[in-house]
Amino acid sequence: MQAIKILTTGGTIDKVYFDAKSTYEVGEPNIERVLAELPLTVDYSVKSILRKDSLEITPADRNVLIAAVQDTEEKHIIVTHGTDTMVETAKALQEAIPDKTIVLTGALEPALFKTSDAMFNIGCAIAAVQALPAGAYITMNGRIFKSGNVVKNVELGRFMTLSE
Repeated sequence: MQAIKILTTGGTIDKVYFDAKSTYEVGEPNIERVLAELPLTVDYSVKSILRKDSLEITPADRNVLIAAVQDTEEKHIIVTHGTDTMVETAKALQEAIPDKTIVLTGALEPALFKTSDAMFNIGCAIAAVQALPAGAYITMNGRIFKSGNVVKNVELGRFMTLSE
């Protein structure tokens, strides 16, 4: 079984609530806490690359992520990312790194919320990254989308293929 590298960039999945500020801010990567509570039989490691809301991710930030993926020994990579610009980042990764399997995922609510979709999406990403051929993908809402054929429907709060 090949090891999985998990790179975190922030987004809602890593947001925490600060009572004094009455706002959410990107905090420590929550995926480590989520995975530590599960009886996983896969070898993985986590590295934080960015701690940003995806609306704040710039082309320079995407280049930092691309470099991190290129520098990673592992061929199976999961990227946690905010959902608002996940599609753009998947396209950039697909163009820059065609020889690794890269799966982006995130959450519509912070991972530490009981009603969050984070754990489900992370589980889907772990399975997808091991089963898919090289390329960049997004897994959200129980589905896997190939980079270049996905869009986030903000009104419906879900991802869809371009033809839906």
